[in-house]
Amino acid sequence: MVAGALHQRYACRVVGLDQSADMLRAARDRNGTFAGLVRGRAERLPFPDASIDHVTFTYLLRYVDDPGATLRELARVVRPGGTVAMLEFGLPRGVWRPLWELHVRVGLPLAGAAISPGWHEVGRFLGPSIRGFYERLPLDALLELWRAAGLVDVRCRRLSVGGAVVVWGTRA
Repeated sequence: MVAGALHQRYACRVVGLDQSADMLRAARDRNGTFAGLVRGRAERLPFPDASIDHVTFTYLLRYVDDPGATLRELARVVRPGGTVAMLEFGLPRGVWRPLWELHVRVGLPLAGAAISPGWHEVGRFLGPSIRGFYERLPLDALLELWRAAGLVDVRCRRLSVGGAVVVWGTRA
């Protein structure tokens, strides 16, 4: 969805990367979105230094062992002046947090169960995964990792009452 929106808005070439052959197969079915699909890992990108104009990733850093090293690797392949951008789930604050907790503890698992047993497990997994990520790496610390990776003018915007976070920075 993000790749398609980028392709449509900027008329850019989009190369998708994933470690999963199944995810790449699903991406292949999105006709016209991808200029290429590459099997690989974000921790060890198969691209030369400074060879890519911009990198956008979604829901990645929760799943890697070393988010700082992964950010350094992502920044490595971006040309100076290029942008690295991330979309991730967030933890709402204030009055929205209890509603979010109800949603991820009850709503998502029930909605998933209505679809299939596999989606029920996804619904049960997401809340603890998101919560655990920010317990290990609060947002302020995450932004510091971006700067330590050589990215400047790092910015963060909370969306959907804090349930989503967009972070972006420029390769120095």
